[in-house]
Amino acid sequence: MPGELILPLVRQALLLVVIVVAPPVLAALVVGVVIGVLQAVTQVQDQALSLAVRLVAVFLALGLAGPWAFGQVARFAARILQLSGQL
Repeated sequence: MPGELILPLVRQALLLVVIVVAPPVLAALVVGVVIGVLQAVTQVQDQALSLAVRLVAVFLALGLAGPWAFGQVARFAARILQLSGQL
C-alpha cells in the first residue's frame, strides 16, 4: 500500500476502535457512578456489589451493541480488502 493510504486507514481504524468500545465503557462508567452514589448515600461499601452490577451492564451493552459493532468492523475490513485488491 502506498504511504498516503496507510495513515488515513490507521486513523480510521483507531477511531473505529474508540467508537466500537464506547457503549460498554460508557455503560460501566454510568453504572459505576450510580452505584458509587448509592453506596455513599446508604454507607454500604461492598465492592462485590459494584463489580457484579457493572459486569451485568457491560454484558448487556455488548449484547445490544454487538451486532452494530460487528457491522462497523466488517465494513471497515471490507473497505481495506477492497483497497488492497485495487493495488
